[in-house]
Amino acid sequence: MRVSGRTRDGGHIPAAGRTSALTPTARVVRLRRRISLLFALTSAVGLIAMGALAVRSDSARWREQLDHSMDADTSWALGLLETDEDGRLDTGVLAETVTTDCPPLTVLLVNADDPDDVTVQHAPAKACLDVSPAVVLAAGRAAARADDTLAFDRRTRDGRPVRVFTQPFYAPEATDDEGPQGVLVTVADAAGPRSDHQRLVWIVTGGCAVLVLLSAAVGHVLSGWAVRPALAALGRQEAFLADAAHDLRTPAASLRTLAETALRGETDSAEVHRRTLRLAEGMGRLVDGLLTRARLMSGTATVARQPLRLDQLAEAVVDDAPVADHRVRVEAEETVVVADPDLVRRAVGNLLGNALAHGHAPGVPADVLVTVTRDGTLTVEDAGPGLPPEVAGALFARFRSGSGSTGLGLSIASWVAHAHGGTLTVEPREQGGLGGARFVLRLPTSG
Repeated sequence: MRVSGRTRDGGHIPAAGRTSALTPTARVVRLRRRISLLFALTSAVGLIAMGALAVRSDSARWREQLDHSMDADTSWALGLLETDEDGRLDTGVLAETVTTDCPPLTVLLVNADDPDDVTVQHAPAKACLDVSPAVVLAAGRAAARADDTLAFDRRTRDGRPVRVFTQPFYAPEATDDEGPQGVLVTVADAAGPRSDHQRLVWIVTGGCAVLVLLSAAVGHVLSGWAVRPALAALGRQEAFLADAAHDLRTPAASLRTLAETALRGETDSAEVHRRTLRLAEGMGRLVDGLLTRARLMSGTATVARQPLRLDQLAEAVVDDAPVADHRVRVEAEETVVVADPDLVRRAVGNLLGNALAHGHAPGVPADVLVTVTRDGTLTVEDAGPGLPPEVAGALFARFRSGSGSTGLGLSIASWVAHAHGGTLTVEPREQGGLGGARFVLRLPTSG
């Protein structure tokens, strides 16, 4: 049993078992399915309409061909009909001149007072197509009533399809108001044309089915290409929200704990203010890193490439960094690269900040060496504990960092390098053993 109702504050309680709202990704996937289905249905309607038109045209074509042939036979046979002195129809010349057995030619006389009253004046002795006399008489009556040429699809007594053609004729002295004197009926074999027509129907049907399936597959692929940017944007959005939730949770909890401690009066107010300021600065850097990464990954932060003195930029980053008691040395050659100054400054700053934060033992000042060479390579070396091999391969992924870090700095630096067509790698400072980490940023030079 499903239960639904309202809460005390007027909110609606959803019924038990009701389907939850779809996620944005699920809605985009559903939209892709609908686009594919609409594409397939549109193609199916168009192909079916064209196929039906082709089948109908072919059906009319083979009937017209048979009718034209039989019309020529009946027109020639009408010239052989004569009338005696009493006005009676004489079919002797017709019988003597042509063989009316194949194609079967039947001459019917029509009662002037009653078009439905028709009698056989001449019939083939042994017709090659065994059509029931009732079929011939019915066709003659229809032509007499309509006073016009008619054609019908009928079958022989053994079920073979035939085409029955009727041609009214008139007495020599007949006026325009008088009906036909008789009707000439002929029959043609329709098995061959009908078989060809059925073959065409199967070909068109099979072709339409194959094309509909092909269009459905193409529509599915095209819709996938169409929704791919939306899915990528949703993925970036979900990644950004995950980053924010992951990294803001700890400083927010620290601020809450600090505020509760201050309210209880257990800590000196000056110390509370200092710790609050440090947390606020850390959260500011965190939010700035999150926004920078989101802009970079979404493409809203464009790469404005221009000639840039990498050595001067490295020296400026070191001068602006909060070095404190740490030791940072710069060995730079005059180097010009083609890059975005703001993004490269951000990447170099992140590499230097990572070295100052993790490139030393606890309680020992960091010793960092920044090197710039003419081939567009910037190296940041520290004297920390080094990197285990299993960590180095995933160091530039989100959240892969040491304690106290957001895990975004190296990820942003790696993205900046690849956005400029360069690379960012990490390796031990001393080959063959530990002794610090060596981050190598390579950027394209102006040469």
